[in-house]
Order: sequence, then structure tokens, then C-alpha cells
Amino acid sequence: MDQVTIKELQSEQEIMEAFPVMRQLRSHLDEKTYLDLVLESQAKNRYKMVALMESGKIVAVTGFQPMTTLYYGRFVWVCDLVTDINSRSKGYGEKLLTYVHTWAKDNNYESVALSSGLQRMDAHRFYEEKMEYDKVSYVFKLNL
Repeated sequence: MDQVTIKELQSEQEIMEAFPVMRQLRSHLDEKTYLDLVLESQAKNRYKMVALMESGKIVAVTGFQPMTTLYYGRFVWVCDLVTDINSRSKGYGEKLLTYVHTWAKDNNYESVALSSGLQRMDAHRFYEEKMEYDKVSYVFKLNL
């Protein structure tokens, strides 16, 4: 049986090792932009990147950040959650999201929230049916 571990990625090398998986979700990013954004977000926004590894190879990645707003109070925002296309349907997304839930509880956050693209119907079923998330709002965006 393959060994599954979860690890926070902190060094530039570890972050870059996650790029091939993260690129499957964030296909608009090149390696340099990806690294720059992760490092800036870690420094300014307390962003955390966590990988699920199977036999030492990254097969799923999540990025999240603790936040405080008037609407949600103290919460964790899941910025990214992706499983490698060749490793899906093995429960890895559930394991990573459960890791985020545990991290949030352990650090005194009240809830976990995320946004999911309108076209990602399979992801919506996963969040609502498997992970018991409620659909509470729409997210609106204006490019400047």
C-alpha cells in the first residue's frame, strides 16, 4: 500500500515541486508568476500551501489563508484545492480539506469558506454532498 502524507510547503523548492499539480487548476500561471504570487501571499497574507504526497510524490495541493472579516468573522479561505488528474477519486481532496478544517479549529477559526468556478459542477457536488458545505453566496469579479 502506498504511503500518504500531508506536508506544509515552505521552501521555494517545495513550492515549485507543487507547480505541475497546481497548474492543472491555475493554468494561466507560468512558473515565475506562480512562485512570485505564492511567496508574496505567504509574506503578506499568511497564505499556507499544503501538499498531499503519495509515496513521496505530490498528488494534491491546497492553498489557504486565515482571515477576519465582518461578514464571516474569523475564518479560513481556501484559495486553491486540486488533485492531479491521474490521482482523482482516491479521497485526496477530502483529506486535504479535512486537514484545513482541523487547522482552522486548532487555530480558533470559526469556519472555512471557498469559491468554486461556475463550470466546476463535479467540484460543487463534492463540496455540498461529500464535505457538507452550504452554498451561501455568489462571488462577483471586475477585472481592472
